Parts: sequence; C-alpha cells; structure tokens
Amino acid sequence: MKYRLSILTLIIVCSIRFASQGQSYQNALHHQCLKCHSQQSYSFLNSVTNKEVKRLMNPYYILDTVAMTAGVHKQFDCTDCHSSEYSTYPHQANLKLEPLSTCLDCHGGDEAFASYQFERIDEEFKKSVHYKISGDNFSCTKCHSQHTYKATARNSDNVLEIVDYSNKMCLSCHNDMKKYKLISGHENPKLVQVHEWLPNQDLHFQHVRCIECHTEVTDSLMVSHNILSKDKALRKCVECHSANSRLKASLYKYQNLQKRAGDGAINPVLANESYVIGSHQIPALKLASIVIFVLALAGIMIHGFFRIIKKK
Repeated sequence: MKYRLSILTLIIVCSIRFASQGQSYQNALHHQCLKCHSQQSYSFLNSVTNKEVKRLMNPYYILDTVAMTAGVHKQFDCTDCHSSEYSTYPHQANLKLEPLSTCLDCHGGDEAFASYQFERIDEEFKKSVHYKISGDNFSCTKCHSQHTYKATARNSDNVLEIVDYSNKMCLSCHNDMKKYKLISGHENPKLVQVHEWLPNQDLHFQHVRCIECHTEVTDSLMVSHNILSKDKALRKCVECHSANSRLKASLYKYQNLQKRAGDGAINPVLANESYVIGSHQIPALKLASIVIFVLALAGIMIHGFFRIIKKK
C-alpha cells in the first residue's frame, strides 16, 4: 500500500539513522540484510535437512556498500523501505509481490523537497517514451538506484564526472542486453550503429550526457525527464555548436559549473559562432602561452632598444 511520510517522520528517521547507518553499511557483515546482500555467496540453515547450506547470491541482488554510504539515502535502513518481514530468511515468496514505495510517497507534497520539484518531474516523466511504452512498470528506480544514487550533477564541478555518472544510468540498461529486453521485450540495438551519423562518437559520449539530445529541455526544471523517442532525438549540430547553445539550458545550467567560468576552466560564452561550449583550457599550456608571449614581447623591446642605441 502506498503511503506518505510526513516531514516530521522523515526528520525522526534521519536523526536516528544518520549517526549509525553509514557505519553499519561499511561493516556489512554486522548488518542483518547486508551480511548476505553484500556478498557473492550466503549461508543459511535448511530447516528441512537441518544442515548448513551455502549458495551463490543473485548478482542483481548484490549491493555495493561503498556506493551506498555515498548515496542520498544513506541515512535509512533497508526496512525503512522494504517490509520488516525480510529480516527473516528464507524470505516469504509473497513479499516480492508487494509494491515498493515510490519517490513521491516520501518526497511528494512536502515543502522540504519543494525545490526539487518532484511532482513536476513526475508529470514530465509521464510524457516520456519510457512511460508510454511501459507505464507504471517503469519507475524512477529503473534509472536512479534508490540504494546508490547521488546528486552528482548538482554538486560536482567536474563536467566529465557529471557526464560519466549520468550516461552510466542510461547505459546500465541500454548497454545491457538482458535488462533492456526485460523492459522493452525486444533486442537491444547496438548503440554504436544507431549513432553512426554522429561524428566523433567517443568525444560526444565522454563530454555530453545522453539526455542533452534525447530529452525535451524545460527551463523551469533542472533536469528534463521527458525522454523523447529516437525519431525525435536532436541531430542538428548547430543546436549545441553555436553561441546560443542548448547546452546552456541543460548541462551548463548548474551553478556549480557556472562558477568555474571565472577561473577560465570553462568558456561558457564565446563570440565565435563555431565555438564549442565547455571547451577546456589546460592550465600548464595557458601558463606556457603567457610565458612565451611575455618573452617574445621582451625580445622585441630589447631588439628595438639596441637598434635605437646603435643608430645613435
């Protein structure tokens, strides 16, 4: 059954978990759930044969405890979202049929999270190709792992880190044949072949997020969640490679990236119509160019000075 946590409940839970949860995730063997779900194998007492049994853990159920301690939900315990009945093993089979809580169950209608606009995000997502094809079977957690997700784009000032983290969300399905077919029902197209039209594929994949070309940009949302069908994906180079680049309204709209413009790490605006937004300057080369310019200028001045002296 869906439920909503009040802000008071969230504060209480966070207060209780904050001091202890990170430590218990790091010491997974001391955690009731993670002593199994962080390991390649697990053991249990078979009550029928009365023997200790050891089995391999399903790889999809093995959790990265290091990533969990960096995630946005690190303050919470497993049973804050999962049924407390999971604390006993073997787990009851019908527990898997219980619907999991959604993001809006906790974050919806709460002033504490109003700035993140979860309701608007949900509205945009329901326009996306993912929702149109899969409906409620495609939830937030298909892209944003509730166990390990961290708000990298909002906090990092490293463009490559932001792009890498975001694109791995897409590739976790679109580059995984089994997961893709499970959701879509058909074979996964090869990404390199699909993007044959795109020049310098590797550079684009490293420096631009998939969503820059595959979403409808919305000014009032930090991240657009309206994923477009492939026939509507952006293919016009000038949309990004121009002084009015759409990247300003998507990737480079974050304040943590904009603040870097002052130190020359990013050139957000160049007068040249053929510029590439986000071009990087290498500090060592920048310093070398300044030194060469100063030496050249000094050489010209010294040469001119001696010529004047010689004429006299």
